[in-house]
Amino acid sequence: MNYEIREMLPNDEVRVLEIFKQGIDGGIATFETTAPTPEAWNMEFFNACRWVLENETNEIVGWCGLKPVSKRECFNGVAEVSIYLDNNYQGLGLGSVLLKKLILDSENHGFWTLQSNIFPENETSIKFHQKNGFRTVGVRKKLGKLNGEWKDVVMLEKRSETVGF
Repeated sequence: MNYEIREMLPNDEVRVLEIFKQGIDGGIATFETTAPTPEAWNMEFFNACRWVLENETNEIVGWCGLKPVSKRECFNGVAEVSIYLDNNYQGLGLGSVLLKKLILDSENHGFWTLQSNIFPENETSIKFHQKNGFRTVGVRKKLGKLNGEWKDVVMLEKRSETVGF
């Protein structure tokens, strides 16, 4: 099967949020418990560095984007990675295709550090990020609650080798 990466368009938001909802329902991908409205989702992410992955029938099967980690100017080049694949398309290597595109695009937009905070039980996601050049920074204990239960997160980061030097 052939897949194509393209920039995310406003009319993609419904499908993007459907895939995000699958991640929510899995219970180990996010602190979110409900999918946001398209407007709220849009406000959380940078307008640049948004990509979708389509299959041969032009169905969106995955997406990625970047969120700011701070409003402070000194952190303008640091962003948090979000990457989600439809449940039926996981384990096919497609996430790496999306993440590699996101890394290149982030550098073209002046980002020098990408970070990801992942629940420890989401071992697949941790290994995926490590395979794609992210290093483990540490574990943030009881960072937040999900459904009333304290959750740790493993913080990973990837420093650009070309931006910020």
